Amino acid sequence: MDNKAIISQIIDQAEKTHINLSPSELIDYALERKEGKLTDMGALAADTGEFTGRSPKDKFVVKDVFTEKKVWWGDINHPISTEKFEGLLHKILKHYRRKELFIRDAFVCSDLDYQMSIKVVTETAYQNLFANNLFQRFKDNSFREDADWIILAAPSFMAVAAEDGTRQHNFSITNFSKKIILIGGTGYTGEIKKGIFTVLNFTLPKEHGVLSMHCSANEGKNGDTAVFFGLSGTGKTTLSADSNRKLIGDDEHGWSENSVFNFEGGCYAKCIDLSEEKEPQIYRAIKKGALVENVRFFEGSNKVNFEDIRVTQNTRVAYPIEHIEGVKLPSIGNPPKNIFFLTCDAFGVLPPISKLTAGQAMYHFISGYTAKVAGTEEGINEPKATFSACFGEAFLPLHPSEYANMLGEKLKANPEINVWLINTGWSGGEYGVGQRMKLKYTRAMITAALEGKLAHAEYHNQELFGLAMPVKVDGVPSELLNPIDTWQDKQKFTEICQKLAHLFNENFEKYSEGCSSETIAAAPKLQTRAKV
Repeated sequence: MDNKAIISQIIDQAEKTHINLSPSELIDYALERKEGKLTDMGALAADTGEFTGRSPKDKFVVKDVFTEKKVWWGDINHPISTEKFEGLLHKILKHYRRKELFIRDAFVCSDLDYQMSIKVVTETAYQNLFANNLFQRFKDNSFREDADWIILAAPSFMAVAAEDGTRQHNFSITNFSKKIILIGGTGYTGEIKKGIFTVLNFTLPKEHGVLSMHCSANEGKNGDTAVFFGLSGTGKTTLSADSNRKLIGDDEHGWSENSVFNFEGGCYAKCIDLSEEKEPQIYRAIKKGALVENVRFFEGSNKVNFEDIRVTQNTRVAYPIEHIEGVKLPSIGNPPKNIFFLTCDAFGVLPPISKLTAGQAMYHFISGYTAKVAGTEEGINEPKATFSACFGEAFLPLHPSEYANMLGEKLKANPEINVWLINTGWSGGEYGVGQRMKLKYTRAMITAALEGKLAHAEYHNQELFGLAMPVKVDGVPSELLNPIDTWQDKQKFTEICQKLAHLFNENFEKYSEGCSSETIAAAPKLQTRAKV
């Protein structure tokens, strides 16, 4: 049965179907069905139930003739058989019978050369509102009989692990051959968003030669595009939000020969401790049509208390990109002129800004480094290095080296592109000793790079990591630019630097197979193994 027939069967057997409803209609249904509450800002607040975040261990890819030798199998992509997938598909279709369902037609990729249509079926109105906000919207709301991919979300369906081949009752399964994503046992909407991101991370590189990226992007007044990679806590959202530049997108993009384009039609932002003062763009985007998840209210009111994390620290808001002031529409720009890798180095040894060679760019891309600080998780009493390949390992169906090699090819073909490593973390010592880099200095460094002021600057090399550090940046104290100069205990700096370099090398061993010699040569040069 093809996807068109599957959708037809769902509609025929459902008690009632709501197709391509407007945000206002979806909010009305959600309130009527007691799925959520209206906030004083006009947004719908809903709880996602048992799961308030993604469940990586319950993410599966169907292993068949098409995927067997292409997918990067292991801890990220867990295999499931075609037979188990078909069994679960049959069960979900049966589960949908005589239910009230919501169906959404949408597409992804702002560059129409790569547009992919999707059809999302949900049991709840709030999930359908999420799909409307996060994916790109057709200009008309007419029903489309077919779609390139379909997503069947059934949060009230529970798998039987021993029978269905899952780990437990919840699951997210991608079938690249049938172009279907099954999501069951969880109401967390991020599974819908990242399911499609995983698909694009496979199809765009393999079928179109487009580099898929987990990054934000913006555009300057002269049409220059900048992209920002960074894990949580590195400042990606904050630093890409620039009043002098237009936002192309905040999370997922493709880099083709002629463009950088947003995959999505909206944003899914964290809103823990959110305030208008801290994040004015995100705060003001929470209005009619937006969806906030797993938040709590001030007592006796419908005013959200963004500091309340009783349910989860992963409180979120989903809104159309048009809710943001100063966005680029359509969400497409020129190929990048500047690329920023953001890291929050809690060890305090990486330079606040350094210029990378193509080999170093591939190495740091595949490393995807940042550091958690003491107190962020139970049991962490000192800085802890965190690595996520390509700054989005959880969503990579291909081996990370494939993405890194594509990046290297693009950089070599376009030597005018600048790649920068930005440390938004600590200076003058590790966490607890030094101080975090001031945001105004980080912004000054990024602005200098964007304006081309560092193109002919004088650079010094940091010996161990081989990083080129500018000697002077306007608006930044020169003593901050070389991290060793900010440490009183130089011997301690050297020891911590060696420790971090060892952690980099140890992590890279997992991905070295398939990497170019240039990437391998960019690793830190340790003389002796440091004690960890």
